[in-house]
Amino acid sequence: QVQLVESGGGLVTPGTSLTLSCAASRSIYDIGAMGWYRQAPGKQREAVATIARGGNTNYVDSVKGRFTISRDNVKNTVSLQMHNLKPEDTAVYYCNTAALGLMNKYWGQGTQVTVSS
Repeated sequence: QVQLVESGGGLVTPGTSLTLSCAASRSIYDIGAMGWYRQAPGKQREAVATIARGGNTNYVDSVKGRFTISRDNVKNTVSLQMHNLKPEDTAVYYCNTAALGLMNKYWGQGTQVTVSS
């Protein structure tokens, strides 16, 4: 199956911004919908944002207005722009196909985002 590599995480202070990137080993257009997911300490993994093949997006309520998911079907990348980061955004962030995310399968390494003062 497709290999997905997340990058861009780090340690930031509240109110700042960070952009995560996901590089896919094959056509994400062929795969279809993609998503970003996160798992905070002691919490279950949740879908943060999804983006359909044609660009329609969905966001979890807690990030609406702050995060933006985008995709480049030529470069086979999916990005997550995160603004006004809050401590509760601290989590390991994962990229996955929406189908696999829904099935809770085949998670990669993820990238750590830590928001702390």
